[in-house]
Amino acid sequence: MTAALRLLGLLLLLFPAGSALAQDSVAQFYKGKTITIIVSSSPGGGYDLYGRMIARHIGKHIPGNPSLIVSNMPGAASNVAAAHIYNVAPKDGTVIGALFMGAVVEPLFSGRVRPTHDMSKFNYIGNANKDVYVCLVRADAPVKSFGEALEKELIVGGTAEGASTRDFPELLKNLLGARFKIVAGYPGTRQINLAMERGEVQGGCGQSWSSVSATYPTWFKEGKIKVLAQEDSHGYPELNKQGIPLTRDFAKTEEQRQILDLIYSQTVFGRPYVVGPEVPKERVDALRRAFMATLNDPELKAEAKRIELDVDAIGGEELQAQLAKIYATPPAIVEKARRAIAVK
Repeated sequence: MTAALRLLGLLLLLFPAGSALAQDSVAQFYKGKTITIIVSSSPGGGYDLYGRMIARHIGKHIPGNPSLIVSNMPGAASNVAAAHIYNVAPKDGTVIGALFMGAVVEPLFSGRVRPTHDMSKFNYIGNANKDVYVCLVRADAPVKSFGEALEKELIVGGTAEGASTRDFPELLKNLLGARFKIVAGYPGTRQINLAMERGEVQGGCGQSWSSVSATYPTWFKEGKIKVLAQEDSHGYPELNKQGIPLTRDFAKTEEQRQILDLIYSQTVFGRPYVVGPEVPKERVDALRRAFMATLNDPELKAEAKRIELDVDAIGGEELQAQLAKIYATPPAIVEKARRAIAVK
């Protein structure tokens, strides 16, 4: 046997053994432990629905089969939860954060780097769904189409800067001239939607179609709330069939379309799950594998179908590659996007 063949045989023997040892080490660590998923929104919203569904299934896919609990930590467009995971929570892989997509790209679009945490240093476990975001409107509002929203005032609810429910309507207001009066400060989409039901506001933008359609199906069946427009570069197939327009269709220049597409590109991070930077690599790898196995689990898929939640998982490594690509956008376009979502 040649030296090269002997070396190849040795490598084939060693690598599986190393992989098995790492797996055993991870299983030994997680056995008997509890993992907390911190959902960065108030209970009852879309992020909460996804987080609790994943918590019910992921334990059996993690070596050692730990138990799972869910804790809600809303605030500052999920930056409260991000700072907690980065600075306070255990750095051992027993705390997973379900963060807003806006927090992931906030340093890019706001130009502000949070002193409490660096979003680029988190370990991304995966993304539960690439979502399409929409503008909603009450059926009795004076605005019946997005075209009319460019001519008549519409009162819309929003959360905090950095969240899609605040940034997306501001973008449409500044870039396309939508006559939105934005009432910000709601803790989450659930509270915005309650405000819509009570008539405190007439609509809301930056809402996830998959979660709002699952949480409030009677709205759309009974025609109480309508979809005004899709805030996406391509749209959701069902809504496209219904003729719901894309906001980018109202752009007057190619530059406006570029800015809209850049802002909407963050939807690839629709529901990102992260762990802290210091979590050991073998546990990060194990959690990434478990996340993808969970989102492809027939039992989870059946549950998601039953409660009408879309699942379109993206792995953690791909997610971090997408993050690097977005952050490589030419500075001139980024600066114009920043100005477009800034509160005037």
